[in-house]
Amino acid sequence: MSVIETAYVLIGLATIAVVFVLNRPLFARGAPPLAAAEGFYYAVGVAALFVGWYFNFQYFRQYGDEVGWWHWTTLLFVNPASASGGQDLIFANLVLFPLYLVIDGRRDRMRAAWWYFVMSLLTSYAFAWALFLAVQHRQRRCNQWGQTPSSV
Repeated sequence: MSVIETAYVLIGLATIAVVFVLNRPLFARGAPPLAAAEGFYYAVGVAALFVGWYFNFQYFRQYGDEVGWWHWTTLLFVNPASASGGQDLIFANLVLFPLYLVIDGRRDRMRAAWWYFVMSLLTSYAFAWALFLAVQHRQRRCNQWGQTPSSV
């Protein structure tokens, strides 16, 4: 793995660690056990993360000095098929996802729900979405059991 790939992985892992540090009480002793839906979200998220990183590393190796957000984004529009998927990704990740995070995160009393958007830019949109859903599911169960994050 190259230096840039290693840095990319370390920064991505750091953004993930922040989620678990902020939500420590949700995973502490006495917290609800892992639910099937939560486990499914984690599994999908990990798969999305590794598949996404695989293709991002291919991108790094193929384009070398051209690598960057602007270049990567322009490649989303090289043909009508990729442009269709690219515009979906842009609208979903840059408009709808942050809005949903803020609204539902507050409703469910989640800590720093906006952080999943930051993470989506450094890991993958699908991974960040899956991790948000898993933590949200756990948070909702704690809320239903009358346990706030500080009391779990």
